[in-house]
Amino acid sequence: MSDKDTSPTPSPAPPLPTGPPPKVTNRGRSAGPTASSNSDSTDIPDFEFYGAPHPRGVPPLTEFLDISGVDMMRRPDESNKVEHHTMYYNSDNLIVRRAQEFQVKITFDRPYDSARDKIALEFVIGSSPQYSKGTYIPVFATKERQSSWAGRITHTSGNEITMGITPAANCIVGKYHMYVAVATTYGIRRTRKEKSRDLYILFNPWASDDAVFLDDEREREECVMTEMGIIYHGAYDDIAERDWNYGQFNYGVLDACLYIMDRSEMPITNRGDPIKVTRKASAMMNSRDDDGVLVGNWSGDYTYGVAPTSWTGSTDILLTYASSKMPVCYAQCWVYAAVFNTFLRCLGIPSRVVTNYFSAHDNDGNLKTDIILEEGGRIDRKLTKDSIWNYHCWNECYMTRPDLPAGFGGWQVVDATPQETSDGMYRCGPASVQAIKHGQICFPFDATFVFAEVNSDVVFYSRRKDGTMEPVKVNRTHVGRMVLTKTPGDLTRRDITDQYKFSEGSTEERTVLEKADEYGCNREKSNPPLADVDLVVPTLEVSVGDDFELSVEFINRSNQQRTVDTYISGNMVYYTGVTRSEFLFRDPTVEIDPNQTVKELVAVKSSSYMRHLVEQANLNFIITGKVQETGQIISTMKIVALRNPKILVEVSGGGRVNEEMMASVQFTNPFTFSLESVYIRMEGPGIMAPKSKYYRMIPGGSSLTWTEFFTPQRVGTTRMIATLDCPDLRQVYGQATVTIKP
Repeated sequence: MSDKDTSPTPSPAPPLPTGPPPKVTNRGRSAGPTASSNSDSTDIPDFEFYGAPHPRGVPPLTEFLDISGVDMMRRPDESNKVEHHTMYYNSDNLIVRRAQEFQVKITFDRPYDSARDKIALEFVIGSSPQYSKGTYIPVFATKERQSSWAGRITHTSGNEITMGITPAANCIVGKYHMYVAVATTYGIRRTRKEKSRDLYILFNPWASDDAVFLDDEREREECVMTEMGIIYHGAYDDIAERDWNYGQFNYGVLDACLYIMDRSEMPITNRGDPIKVTRKASAMMNSRDDDGVLVGNWSGDYTYGVAPTSWTGSTDILLTYASSKMPVCYAQCWVYAAVFNTFLRCLGIPSRVVTNYFSAHDNDGNLKTDIILEEGGRIDRKLTKDSIWNYHCWNECYMTRPDLPAGFGGWQVVDATPQETSDGMYRCGPASVQAIKHGQICFPFDATFVFAEVNSDVVFYSRRKDGTMEPVKVNRTHVGRMVLTKTPGDLTRRDITDQYKFSEGSTEERTVLEKADEYGCNREKSNPPLADVDLVVPTLEVSVGDDFELSVEFINRSNQQRTVDTYISGNMVYYTGVTRSEFLFRDPTVEIDPNQTVKELVAVKSSSYMRHLVEQANLNFIITGKVQETGQIISTMKIVALRNPKILVEVSGGGRVNEEMMASVQFTNPFTFSLESVYIRMEGPGIMAPKSKYYRMIPGGSSLTWTEFFTPQRVGTTRMIATLDCPDLRQVYGQATVTIKP
């Protein structure tokens, strides 16, 4: 054996290839890609041979039944759309709901003979239809042969038959194509693909077998069929409302909703499950992870888009997203909730927009909102990081929850506003409202987060000089003060707080909080003694630009004199509770005789706050103090929502279908300064598509009138709504009720 080393000499690694990487496919992993686009489809041949094709093409088929016409019965006044509650959809195609029979008329070249003629209606969805996946469904006319969708012949007349088809209660929701097929000796003869035979199948809250069945006609009418909504905002003790046109029946909206699911690459096979659909759509309504529908913006700078306060409805947003394939700018919580509501109602899932007043954004799940005070009782702005939203809007949708124990179906919270991630994406829900009320926050999805939004404690800590902190006051009733939604069939608000929580201080409430603690929600257990001095700030009604007086009442409930070192701070805040700037600060020392009340009056000049205004014009006054004799901390918070001027909307004309009418918007600038870059928007469900107008400047004290003509297309009572928006003045609304006769 030689001593010479014969091992191979290592060679340098080959250089990495340049240029674009190869396209990653499913090759080697699966037989084909997962069908995830409702817009993709496969053409099925109009003649399909049994076995090998005939060498000379299609053989003569004169002895077999031939199809000469197909009527989808898709007009709004025909039985299909009327009985399926889809007559308002502005679409030329048939739109029906699952678990309910619809009719199709078929004309042959001779009378149909059930003894010798074999026919089927074939429904396909997606790019690779398969029977086993529920994306290819043949429906047969005879009782002897049936598939997952029931079929029967309901009427025969000469060469024409009417066939009834009942889609399965759990079938895929989306856009199908229908073929009529006839079996021959050689193969299957079928109709050619035509767009007129495309049909949409939706969820069905009228069918008891459907997972979204809602057995309350008033709720169904409101939460599926109503286009005009009311969204509540403002403050708990000064509630404001704005109209919103959901427009779920408008032209193109249904296709836009299906495009959203396509854009998410949601498998077609998952689109019959309302749990999966709502969870996926919750993520797709915001653009944070997946270039979804809306870009959130709370900054006040909306230069490259539409201010959230300017929108009047969902139609423009959804159609813009579907056509541009780009997220739409901009949104805040009520816009996310309103557009999500349109998506849900359009697909047939009962839904409503809900507003929670004093909504805690609890990102660590400890059910506490911490406010840090200096030893003297003044708020430490640097250390106080938690915020409480003046209000927050989310959605509730109605469905069964077979993944949860019995009793937790019904209304479910879904929230598209990007606050915290859930399973790695910005989304929330569906979370059972019943689970939240009973403290069962271990159940999916995101019940812990929603529970904190309505149940957090506000804890005031006193920070000593050595850095340690001691809880000095706990307010257990401030957060989740009231939960509102629109009353079904009425224009009034409905308080549904009791659906989320038991009454404060009740035995049931304590049991729920103990249950939540078992699942890891660590509430503040200490109970600092209550101070014997109370603070009260009466509710104020103040218009933008007004000077006003803030009255702070100190009530001494003891038999001894009390002296309070007080800090009164006025802050301009976004509705999310985030402070923009402090415009007022006072630190009076107040002396109160035993069992007496003292009022401290604070003058607030418009000049001090006007230059700091943010779009929803919220003034947040925080009053804290330390009682010299006892060392106890007292505090209160008051939101003053400044009232904006109104715009006047007037509608005139015949008031009949297909007769031209006129809508006018009138506005007077009440300020001494000019309003610049002013946008006005106007629309009305069933009567006028969204329109907008731009004004470069409206001088102080001057007025404008904008007039538009429109032709109503639908009988009934609706509203014309308008908004005015500019950098110096946000959230200006007006509306007029319109009744259209035949």
